[in-house]
Amino acid sequence: MALIQTTFTWIAYAVVVALLMCIAAIFTYVYQKPRDRSAVVTTVSIITLTSLLATVLLLPVDIALVSSTTSSKLGRRKDWASQDRVDSILLTLKIVYYTLYSLDALLCLLVVPFTYFWYEEYDEVEPEEGGQTAGNRLWGAFKYTIVFVLLVIILLLVGFFVPVARDVGKHPDFDYLKDLLAENPGERALTFALGLLITLGTILYVGYTGAGFALLPISFVKSAPSISAPTLAANTASALETNRERQRQLEGRNAGRAEGLAPKDQRELDALVREERTLARRERLAAEAQGEGQSWLIRAWTKTEAVFRPVQLLGGVFLMLLSILVWISMLLTGIDKASNSICKQHCGYILGHINVFNPMNWIFVKSAKVFPIDYVLVTLLVLYFFSSSVKGIAAIGIRFLWLRIFQIRKGQTPPQALLMATIMLTLIVLAINYALATIVAPQYAMYGPQTFCTNPPRHPGEQPDCTDRRDLIKDCSELDDSAASKSVCTPTVVSTFLNRVTLNFPFFGIVDFWAQFVFLAVFLVVFIAALIRTPKLDENQLDADAEEEEEEGLLASTGRRFGATWQDITGRAGRSSQYGAAGSGSRVDEEA
Repeated sequence: MALIQTTFTWIAYAVVVALLMCIAAIFTYVYQKPRDRSAVVTTVSIITLTSLLATVLLLPVDIALVSSTTSSKLGRRKDWASQDRVDSILLTLKIVYYTLYSLDALLCLLVVPFTYFWYEEYDEVEPEEGGQTAGNRLWGAFKYTIVFVLLVIILLLVGFFVPVARDVGKHPDFDYLKDLLAENPGERALTFALGLLITLGTILYVGYTGAGFALLPISFVKSAPSISAPTLAANTASALETNRERQRQLEGRNAGRAEGLAPKDQRELDALVREERTLARRERLAAEAQGEGQSWLIRAWTKTEAVFRPVQLLGGVFLMLLSILVWISMLLTGIDKASNSICKQHCGYILGHINVFNPMNWIFVKSAKVFPIDYVLVTLLVLYFFSSSVKGIAAIGIRFLWLRIFQIRKGQTPPQALLMATIMLTLIVLAINYALATIVAPQYAMYGPQTFCTNPPRHPGEQPDCTDRRDLIKDCSELDDSAASKSVCTPTVVSTFLNRVTLNFPFFGIVDFWAQFVFLAVFLVVFIAALIRTPKLDENQLDADAEEEEEEGLLASTGRRFGATWQDITGRAGRSSQYGAAGSGSRVDEEA
């Protein structure tokens, strides 16, 4: 039975990793610019995103395998769960965790930078002239990557020699805390390096994920078009006809003049010609949005999207409520840790046991009793955090202080920006891993549904029996050093690792913990501002995209009024719509 359960758990994890690879591939292909697509950049981005998401989603596997050794109803270990079997499970998990964490660090610090410089070294002209070979390009990329190699070596050396904390506050005698103090220099070096990466990721997580966590659900609610594609097409055609009529008037008024058009009329005519090209593109794109010239499948999909816009609204409301629930849970746990931590700043605010009810933690603990319900919930929550991070990066852009370096947009992201976004997402997901395990659901991440029986055993060496005394069954806790607790409760590998980071290097724990309150503040400010502010259509950006690619979507980011939904379903424009030439979308005009 134990082998079947363990095998099923790992199979479920393998299926999730395969799905994560599909999600990473979709993200990469949706955001990168088709014209500048590179197979190497695409492959590296997909592998990196898959690796980091697989690292976070190993948490439910960790909890399921550790919890499988105990019976939460009886508060005792199962008959097959000898200490050797438990140690074997922990060793396997530890190997997988350290492999994934090391792979994440390697990809973030070496592989992705090398790929960035490798792409930058490409020159379209030199290969044709024989001035650039594959070896020259690889060497050029490696020269710049040496800086990152030295950075990795310095990180490991600092972590190898830096002294770890020995003061754990007023509770130095807990065996759990003593076990967290790293004695192995190699393990300590990896702990320091990943602790630094988590802290750097937390800085990005506060700004980008905090903003995206508020913007993503609101974008669902406010994403329905303020004007329908048929109305846009009709109004754009009307504006185009007015434009051409004015051109004919100017040409007719100046007909027969030997010197041509007057300077004033010439300037007006030039402006009208430029406006005509813009309106022609908008009209063509409006027609494409309605499915004209497309296959029946594309037209059916367009109609289906219009029909399901109310479902999208309901989904946005649900995500908004989920964001608020997570926000409340994080705030309650943060206050609980700040007030009741067993060693405060000396150990990164490790919480002995939960003193304030946390709704998210309660949901996960209850669902963990029936695997894989909790796995599905954690996967969805992690993907929601990840999508919020992507939304935040897309809204804010890749910046250095106040200067925007790259903008992340669907179908318009160059390879360099995609690689930089991949590095940022790698660091952010490490920070999400910390937040999920220590703030969002700390009890779930630490012990899952594990319990222990406090009823003394009848004979020495026997397990305690709480079959008739359910009131003596307690939740596992770091604070309990009793023999009954030690013989049953097994902390998860990820919680042990994260607590080891914050205990051995308290600075990381202090920054990571208090940054969660900044995250909550950023979410609250952006959430209120986004609710009040009416979204506006960036017509200039849409025109620039249409001029560059000639294939930009029409209804991707319009307003929020829903009177246009029925028009999109029927394909007819309303009589009273007044949109003029300010729409976005056009049909190819033969004169343009």
